[in-house]
Amino acid sequence: MRVVSLVPSATELLFAAGGGDLLVGRSHDCDWPAKAQRAPSLTQPRTTASTPGDIDSDVREKMAQNDSLYVLDTAGLLSLQPDLILTQDTCNVCSIDRQSIETAIAQHEPVPTVLSLNPHSFEDVLDDVLRIGEAIGRADAARQAMVNLRAVWWDTQDVVNPYLDGPATVVLEWSDPLWAAGHWTPGMITAAGGHQDLVQAGTPSRIVNPEELLALQVERLIIAPCGVGIDHAAPHVEALQCTSWWPLLPAVCEGNVALVDGTASFSRPGPRLAQCLQWLTGWLQDQPDLMPPAFRWAQVSSK
Repeated sequence: MRVVSLVPSATELLFAAGGGDLLVGRSHDCDWPAKAQRAPSLTQPRTTASTPGDIDSDVREKMAQNDSLYVLDTAGLLSLQPDLILTQDTCNVCSIDRQSIETAIAQHEPVPTVLSLNPHSFEDVLDDVLRIGEAIGRADAARQAMVNLRAVWWDTQDVVNPYLDGPATVVLEWSDPLWAAGHWTPGMITAAGGHQDLVQAGTPSRIVNPEELLALQVERLIIAPCGVGIDHAAPHVEALQCTSWWPLLPAVCEGNVALVDGTASFSRPGPRLAQCLQWLTGWLQDQPDLMPPAFRWAQVSSK
């Protein structure tokens, strides 16, 4: 079988399900595991802005005009003769839209199977491992991967007291405007012992205003710019630090603001959500021994 994955989380799930050797093409963002980069890249972003606010404006303008945010190498895709194409329906901003893919392959014979993922919770991610495993004929390996990921989830619960109201915690996936992370993230916050009322579990991320953060009295704040590595996240931190409301947050005053790698944590619903949950639990429960050494994060100063 020949597999093309056009979304990073699906690529990671493919490898987790034991199908990494089947990958023949990928998106430009599919950078983990490192072996995935051996396959040719088939997409490129059309957004050229650099600051958080300009990127948001560019994305909104293109979406309003029904322009795709990415360029697909259709000729390259068809030349690979894929049997299966992995994509997602959760967010049109994060990867090339499904319609563009289906249009590109409509005249190809035979038409490849398109498996689109749409997770909204950690449980959905576990189901996606199994779905990919079934699609590539490696159900046993996928089932074992699912069992291992589920074990991490349950192990973290051993250190969380469900009867205590933990710290008010918010994960910001963008800084200008402020986007509070939704989908699987609220459920992870609850599982790790925190709480927040801005976004319900399983619902999409949404724009919030500073007044909402101040009203919630956020005690733990995580900056996880969607699709941005920790080495390129400085503009997001600076955009927050220059606001008038930033020093008023309890999380800032108490030194409880963390910057994490958005490409390897909350923004990718793949197998690395498990280590993200371990880190989150350790951070919220003040138990650093629970934090995986490989998880990249940094404490953010108040200034």
